[in-house]
Amino acid sequence: MNFRNVYRALRIRWSHDDEEPPNFGSYASTDDEKRIIVLNGSQPTKYCNNRISTAKYNVLTFIPSFLFEQFRRYSNIFFLLIALLQQIPDVSPTGRYTTLVPLVFILSVSAIKEIIEDVKRHRADNEINHRLIERLENGAWTTVRWSELTVGDIIKVVIDTFFPADLILLSSSEPQGMCFIETANLDGETNLKIRQGMTSTAKLLDTKDLTQLQGKIECELPNRLLYEFNGVLKEYGKPLVPLGNDQVLQRGAMLRNTAWIFGVVIYSGHETKLMKNSTSAPLKRSTVDKLTNTQILMLFMILITLCITSGLCNLFWTQKHSITDWYLGIGDFVSLSLGYNLLTFFILYNNLIPISLQVTLELVRFLQAIFINYDIEMYHEESNMPASARTSNLNEELGLIKYIFSDKTGTLTRNVMEFKKCSIAKRIYQTEHTPEQSELVQNILRKHESSRDIEEFLVLLSVCHTVIPEKKEDGSIIYHAASPDERALVDGARKFGYIFDTRTPEYVEINALGKRLRYEVLNVLEFTSSRKRMSIIVRTPGGRIKLFTKGADSVIYERLSPRDQSYRESTLQHLEEFASEGLRTLCLAVADIDDEVYEEWTQTHHKASIALQYRESKLEDSCNLIETNLRLLGATAIEDKLQEGVPETIAALLEAGIYIWVLTGDKQETAINIGYSCKLISHNMDILILNEGSLDATRDAVLRHVDEFKTTSTKDANVALVIDGKTLKYALTCDLRGDFQELCLVCRVVICCRVSPIQKAEVVDMVTQSTKAVTLAIGDGANDVAMIQKASVGIGISGVEGLQAACASDYSIAQFRFLRRLILVHGAWNYARISKLILYSFYKNVCLYVIELWFALYSGWSGQILFERWTIGLYNVVFTAMPPFAIGLFEKFCTAETMLKYPLLYKPSQNAKLFNVRVFWIWIFNALLHSVFLFWLPLCAFETEAIWSDGKTSDYLMLGNMVYTYVIVTVCLKAGLITSSWTWLTHAAIWGSILLWFLFVVIYSHIWPSLNFASNFAGMDSQLLSTPVFWLALILVPITSLLIDVICKLIHNTVFKTLTDAVRESEIQRNDPSQVMEESRSSEYRFKHDLDQRSSTKRQQSQARYFNSRQSVEFSARHLRVEHLDFDEDLDSRDQQREFYRRRQRWQGSEILHM
Repeated sequence: MNFRNVYRALRIRWSHDDEEPPNFGSYASTDDEKRIIVLNGSQPTKYCNNRISTAKYNVLTFIPSFLFEQFRRYSNIFFLLIALLQQIPDVSPTGRYTTLVPLVFILSVSAIKEIIEDVKRHRADNEINHRLIERLENGAWTTVRWSELTVGDIIKVVIDTFFPADLILLSSSEPQGMCFIETANLDGETNLKIRQGMTSTAKLLDTKDLTQLQGKIECELPNRLLYEFNGVLKEYGKPLVPLGNDQVLQRGAMLRNTAWIFGVVIYSGHETKLMKNSTSAPLKRSTVDKLTNTQILMLFMILITLCITSGLCNLFWTQKHSITDWYLGIGDFVSLSLGYNLLTFFILYNNLIPISLQVTLELVRFLQAIFINYDIEMYHEESNMPASARTSNLNEELGLIKYIFSDKTGTLTRNVMEFKKCSIAKRIYQTEHTPEQSELVQNILRKHESSRDIEEFLVLLSVCHTVIPEKKEDGSIIYHAASPDERALVDGARKFGYIFDTRTPEYVEINALGKRLRYEVLNVLEFTSSRKRMSIIVRTPGGRIKLFTKGADSVIYERLSPRDQSYRESTLQHLEEFASEGLRTLCLAVADIDDEVYEEWTQTHHKASIALQYRESKLEDSCNLIETNLRLLGATAIEDKLQEGVPETIAALLEAGIYIWVLTGDKQETAINIGYSCKLISHNMDILILNEGSLDATRDAVLRHVDEFKTTSTKDANVALVIDGKTLKYALTCDLRGDFQELCLVCRVVICCRVSPIQKAEVVDMVTQSTKAVTLAIGDGANDVAMIQKASVGIGISGVEGLQAACASDYSIAQFRFLRRLILVHGAWNYARISKLILYSFYKNVCLYVIELWFALYSGWSGQILFERWTIGLYNVVFTAMPPFAIGLFEKFCTAETMLKYPLLYKPSQNAKLFNVRVFWIWIFNALLHSVFLFWLPLCAFETEAIWSDGKTSDYLMLGNMVYTYVIVTVCLKAGLITSSWTWLTHAAIWGSILLWFLFVVIYSHIWPSLNFASNFAGMDSQLLSTPVFWLALILVPITSLLIDVICKLIHNTVFKTLTDAVRESEIQRNDPSQVMEESRSSEYRFKHDLDQRSSTKRQQSQARYFNSRQSVEFSARHLRVEHLDFDEDLDSRDQQREFYRRRQRWQGSEILHM
């Protein structure tokens, strides 16, 4: 059967198919579904101008927008409510402004921060909008600002200049309307890309020709798809010309190696693809934040309960004493009103919720992010790339990581490809130092029987690509490719003497062992993730038409001619050998096309190319028509080496108790071997492989293994699960998802091969939602963006594939090995710091403001405040503001070197030991206990009221200031008690806060009468500091309050000492912590060894029960358990091993091309 018959058979089959046959006719869309742009004429509708604004606010919208943003937080609404209630006469016991002023201060700090950031955005926007460009107006070129451009304008862009809008390329200074662009601002790729104008407009080289251009462009409406564009050029009196992504020059890209281009604006301003993609990442909140909000809600309920209780008690007390104690004047309506009393106590107790917590957290997290950005240990000198915290809201989340989902290529590996081997005509060839030294070239020169296939193989490598050659002055050639794989393949052909050196839109030229060959490029069938292949149709120097195809083995093998059986088995075997060595593989094939068939197909393909709707699917159907009846030439093997430090990083993360899953599009064998080389899979680990072809088969396999693991007592089996993309599709269905998830969570390692970007996101979402654990996804390419945004924390690697992943991430690093320090050091530190900061903030508020409750007991539930009004308001924002900052910025329980050396130290933070519901309420109870001592002990000392030697007395405010002083001292000393790492800034924060209060007392006591303010505080310093009772209690009260804390800490550090405590003690004593760690490991090992022995015995018994019903083969070398094989023969022989691999492997194809 020749190619023509195959082609026509496909057409006939499609025409009789039950499904709707592909419609290749141009799509007649309505005006509402397309954009019409008139050339050199007025536009049918008004389009937006080219002015852009990335700022959040302007003068008019700042106040309403800012307030709306701030009062989306419940805490700010709560404090605003308190501030409003305080304005009601005779309701607020604390005055009208004690909540309003701190709230305004906090909002002002946030407003200043927002203004500074937005001013920077406005300046950047103005700089861009005021750039100049030449525009064709009335037959002449005029210089205008970028912001003045609009759709339909014809402009001139010169070399090394950014494109001001999305343009259609008309012509350029290069032949055939070619130009070279750099898209680093769009996707991070620095490789030059080629764009080509239409043949009909490529000759428009002067102003007169451009002004005579008449017609219109019809294209799709503005969208955010960077790599897709559908349009049609309709010149009056000429055939339709399809417009695709090759004719689009996007805003943000730069013109390179081309003197000038002419282009017409199709999308402007915020309708450009760059601005359409400028959306914010999904909002993520840390686990600590969520838990804190829940506890705030609980505290609010307690506050309401206290208010109701206090209001009722006040009502009962007032009713009882209003007649007998008439001199108190409490018989009025306000005193007897429950509603007024509830409002009074609501205001009195409101500070149980710390007003300054939110702004303190924001500032501390911001500074923690700076610490990450400036960590020299995470700076990659080779690429000049530091770590970058793109958000600060998730700093503590890095200390809770339980699962890591990692891409392979470019993340674990370098994504720097090197051509290593190739398989041609049943033989494997390797590169040598010179082409003449290679056996492959010798076979060509000797006219070996396989020389024809070898020559076609090398021609395909040097012709079938989109690489752009750049010739240097010294004669060398640099290849600019869209992906490292492309460059490696072309470079591999060069190593064998087939040098690609010239590209134009119409032809490519190669130097084949000294002979110049020109191939006319007829069509380029581009790579897509669904096609998994790339093809090029050329006319050879001999005048014949050939189709060259390269792609994943799965798609190439299914398109081979039935008569082509010569190299199938040997190439398949070589592919398995390459994959077992961890090499990336690709298949190459060719087909001869008759001229008649090509002409018929060209018409079909042209109709598909000018369709405005469903163009991609129609083009794919068109490509399927011609990419058939192929003849296999061979396969290539490319090496992608591991990044530096990957094995050590993975080993450390595993030791820290983190589960690592690899989600990759590579072949199964490649992924498994990378797993071994990076120490993700150990040689004593069982490997469970799931390769199923149907939903029923997948269900049977998953359920069988779930039942098997249920018979064992272990919850963490030493098993690596390997599953391919096709099986994963079935496993993620609704009825099987739960069982598959249960199987995955039992396994120590999971590797998903041949997976699509959406499958990566689904796996991450499945684990995140089901386990409620904190997950981290790390990748380097655009195909990793979905899973990065789905995970609790997304890490982007600034790699060879560009900056798409880094731009969509929460944190970006240059190398995978920096993940170790980011998690084990910064993550653990920040979690401990934020946890202590939040707990301490609630502690110090409860410690002070519950005293108002105790005073209410003493004062007949009157609602009278014990403290001076402004000292209440300044408590959080001045007197106790510095210790939380010191804790949040400088606290660390071990040094960075110790944390990296002993990953087990990460487990306390990973298991949320420092901040959970139990710990939170222990702190609240501790604060309640301290408040009891801090009020009742001074009250006992003040019982006689005569606390001076001359017998003089004072009022309640004297008692209040005594209590307030003891509270300041106690909470500051408490901060010191929970501090593990002392710096001079920590000392300054703790002792400085105490000193600040005493300075305030001295200064504030002398304000009145100079200022009509604080009259009730006049002379307070002399009263307070002159009584010996105050000084004696200053020593006894804080010590008594903290005595229980000190005793508990001593018992904890002696009887219940944790591993972290022991290591910290070793550091303080300057001893080596290794002995402590070894003791911990040995005890843990003995426990696990006993558990594993019991589990292994039960597993062996279970395997014996299921052995007869299971269709699997065990490999002792790597303990592989391979599912669903239909033979039981011995697999020692080479032929039987080949049969095993052939029947097991589904050849799903690796998406390694990015063309």
